[in-house]
Amino acid sequence: MLAMNRLDSLFEQIRACRQCEAHLPLGPNPVIRGSEQARLLIIGQAPGTRVHASDIPWDDPSGGRLRDWLGLAPADFYDEKKVAIMPMGFCYPGRGKSGDLPPRPECAPAWHDKVLMLMPHIELTLLIGQYAQQHYLGKARRASLTETVQHWRDYGDAWLPLPHPSPRNTLWLRKNPWFETDVVPELRTRVATLFP
Repeated sequence: MLAMNRLDSLFEQIRACRQCEAHLPLGPNPVIRGSEQARLLIIGQAPGTRVHASDIPWDDPSGGRLRDWLGLAPADFYDEKKVAIMPMGFCYPGRGKSGDLPPRPECAPAWHDKVLMLMPHIELTLLIGQYAQQHYLGKARRASLTETVQHWRDYGDAWLPLPHPSPRNTLWLRKNPWFETDVVPELRTRVATLFP
């Protein structure tokens, strides 16, 4: 129970973080979920405006598509004893020319290692989007997100790189049908193994 209390305490610290407040157009509202028992970790980019307002990660059309890829009902997806959700940037970063800005660079170095130390049962980490892949795969990452996802087998059983499930990526999914025929079934199999 001590580790759980330490994780709760750390989450309180993260939710109180104001490190990059001056850069956040809607102000700070760090969004993170998980527990010591979680076996699946989802590392995405950063909350959008809807998630910023609701405090519920993946509470948007992207989340619907992600849950479909995983084969998880919302009740299981939001069960913190099963699934931990930690974005690269914990707060909504603002809007750019072609969508949301990149995640703030302060979050991952400040908090990720501390969180991971208190979630020892993670068996599978989903790296969603180029920022998570760049941070966690480093030099093992391929030249593009498409190539990285195509070579998902190279990253072993503990990591699975994925494209972002945003509706903005519908064209990418159409151009890369192998993702739905090869990667999604593997993803569902791995997730089903974690939660029989």
